[in-house]
Amino acid sequence: MADSRSAPLKHLVVCFYCERAVTATEAGTVEDGNPENGPPSLVTLARCDRCGQALLLVQEDYGMDEGWDDPVRVWPGAVRPLSSAVPERLRAEHSEARSCFEGKAYTATVVMVRRTLEGVCADQGVNERTLAASLAQMKEKDLLDQRLLDWAQALRVVGNEGAHYTGERVSREDARDALSFAEALLDYLYVLAGKFEEFSARRATRKAPPPTTGGSKGDLS
Repeated sequence: MADSRSAPLKHLVVCFYCERAVTATEAGTVEDGNPENGPPSLVTLARCDRCGQALLLVQEDYGMDEGWDDPVRVWPGAVRPLSSAVPERLRAEHSEARSCFEGKAYTATVVMVRRTLEGVCADQGVNERTLAASLAQMKEKDLLDQRLLDWAQALRVVGNEGAHYTGERVSREDARDALSFAEALLDYLYVLAGKFEEFSARRATRKAPPPTTGGSKGDLS
């Protein structure tokens, strides 16, 4: 009699140990649908088909009728998924940059980071003739402070170095830092700024405590 059980699912991921794209066989899953934890997520324990080591993967469903997104390795060597507050197109650009990095394509990494910057400017309604001018305009509109502008301009420069032949190789360290700075920029614009607005609104609607009365010695004015 034929075995009616379906074969375990396989996922294409970058193995932390092999440092390359591999297939990983699913060993078990747990689904988290608690809205307090963010969008629905699917946590998968998988085994690398190349080296046999365990990998923990996470997928999320952002409710756009596309089902679970591509798996992200969260252990070992955790790669923190970007918040769902970051627009999906920008998450996709940054995810591709990270995939390039994990595949040791460091030049492609910084080029994708530059594309992410271009996407950020466009999403914020800034479309100057050059990326440098767009970033400067974002500062004029108070979307970036000087420190973030410096970060963004540095990412633009390293992205230019990757996009044009210079005979110089982009180092792993530069590619890694470019990814980190780009992630910090996305968090600031789309996550932290929103959280601060929520915090300020909550504080503004909170009723002030009633004034104290009387003149006891313990009163402070």
